[in-house]
Amino acid sequence: MKKAIIAMSGGVDSSVAAYLMKKSGFDCIGVTMKLYDNEDINISREKTCCSLDDIEDARAVSNRLGIPYYVFNFKDEFREKVIDKFIATYENGGTPNPCIDCNRYLKFARLFDKMKELGYDFVVTGHYARVEEKDGRFLLKKGLDESKDQSYVLYSLTQEQLAYIRFPLGEYSKTDIRKIAEEQGFVNARKKDSQDICFVPDGDYASFIEKYTGKVYPEGDFVDIHGNPIGRHQGIIRYTNGQRKGLGVAFGQPMYVSGKNIEKNTVTLSTNEELFSSELTAYDFNWIVPKPDEEIKCSAKVRYNMKEQSATAFVNQDGTVTVRFDSPQRAITKGQSVVLYDGDTVLGGGTIK
Repeated sequence: MKKAIIAMSGGVDSSVAAYLMKKSGFDCIGVTMKLYDNEDINISREKTCCSLDDIEDARAVSNRLGIPYYVFNFKDEFREKVIDKFIATYENGGTPNPCIDCNRYLKFARLFDKMKELGYDFVVTGHYARVEEKDGRFLLKKGLDESKDQSYVLYSLTQEQLAYIRFPLGEYSKTDIRKIAEEQGFVNARKKDSQDICFVPDGDYASFIEKYTGKVYPEGDFVDIHGNPIGRHQGIIRYTNGQRKGLGVAFGQPMYVSGKNIEKNTVTLSTNEELFSSELTAYDFNWIVPKPDEEIKCSAKVRYNMKEQSATAFVNQDGTVTVRFDSPQRAITKGQSVVLYDGDTVLGGGTIK
């Protein structure tokens, strides 16, 4: 009998993933990754992903399914690979995507280590995505429910990882999953989906960074696209490309963040029209399909909640990838990810320079 480790967050998706794998005849264990203590992130109440409440929900579902359940302590790795990188990206003028890093370094690196250590065959998560094998190569594909598709945050998966991953929810809709959870009597059948970054549940990234690091990020100038001062900002980590709200300064027209200069401690503001650009370069690029030798036509997205846009991509001599969009895109942001698609197949992705 094949054996599977189910990554269980305490939510409905991973719970149903465990049910579907057991129903398919797999010998399963449920595991939750302990990523931090609430004291580590200055949160006093248990209201975050992977909190004690979530652990108890995951344990309750595992007990109902009759599968063993364990909690693995990955706090050191999470601090180094996710939280510290999150802070460094903001400090260097970018906008990070910690969920992608958590998938890359925790779910599909440390859990794979545990899979091998324990002699199991597969790692299973509740992501809405699919894996298919074609001509001896594994492909990452969108979930069939496009409104829930999570392939964007999985672009860093390697061929070795894809060979040992199962995404049982890829063929289902969210409505289907909640119905299954209710039919099975799971305690979390109606539990709300987590919307925020798990270690910043109130969404106030700047306050989290200041409390976590003990640093004070100094005020500086808002400048226009010509470098002329037009106001004062409250610390460079408080702003991201495309932002309009929370600037604290009134102008005669709507103004948006369009850039940051770390050395000068300035935040550039522009009109909405000036936010659009047609080209980006991405580094740390992971190709799931064979790396192309020449430019390719594809579609691409530069943030999770957007429709893919037609583009051309090519690999530079240094391994970075340049993406040129057929039409200009709004607020392409340093530190975020660009992911390339061919229909419902993920070609690869990388971090925007």
